[in-house]
Amino acid sequence: MRKKRQTGRQLKIKIKKLLLQEDFESGLAEVAAIPARKAVNPLFSFLCSTDDTLKWRAVTTMGEVVDRLAETDIESARVIMRRLMWHLNDESGGIGWGCPEAMGEIMARNEKLAAEFWCILISYAQPEGNFLEHQTLQRGLLWGIGRLAHARLPLLNDTVECLHPFLQDPDPYLRGLAAWAAGVFKNNPTRKLLGPLQADSAELTIYLDQKLVLCTVAQLAKTALQKTHSP
Repeated sequence: MRKKRQTGRQLKIKIKKLLLQEDFESGLAEVAAIPARKAVNPLFSFLCSTDDTLKWRAVTTMGEVVDRLAETDIESARVIMRRLMWHLNDESGGIGWGCPEAMGEIMARNEKLAAEFWCILISYAQPEGNFLEHQTLQRGLLWGIGRLAHARLPLLNDTVECLHPFLQDPDPYLRGLAAWAAGVFKNNPTRKLLGPLQADSAELTIYLDQKLVLCTVAQLAKTALQKTHSP
């Protein structure tokens, strides 16, 4: 008897269930085993979820799926990167929720795509580039830059100045995420900006090591300074 073909809606429900199950590593492995072209569309939809757990696990899973795809079909992986970029373009008519985070996660995992697209991600933080004006998108962008910088610092080593305005921003999420991202750059002007943040008690939730963590700007700044002072 032939097995019934899964509909797009059924696949979306299945992937959502796998992403939200308690054993996320197991769910991640199952989603990654689904053909990338089928898994990508549901993952795109989850990037803009208001459920933080679902959204961030979709970011992680998108990184894994596209990294695997790039190993066998780099052009299809490039198409997905361009699709993420398109969603951040005003002409797309959308907002691009989750797209900078997904770009950062993908490039942290895949060296080839990082070499080709890292400058695009950075351009979203540069006033002379493709600067993102929306504050919530900026939060996602700083996470994406930080994720990439922590994984592939040599690519971004000369771009730390784009983080400086965010270290002084009124939004604690932007200050905290910029402090976390800056923690891999050994740069004296950056350290000077991080210094005052050690007394910043504002709280934020950040996605670290596949977990949502509540912390303060001060904690992130202190950790960043410890890293930048290490040999």
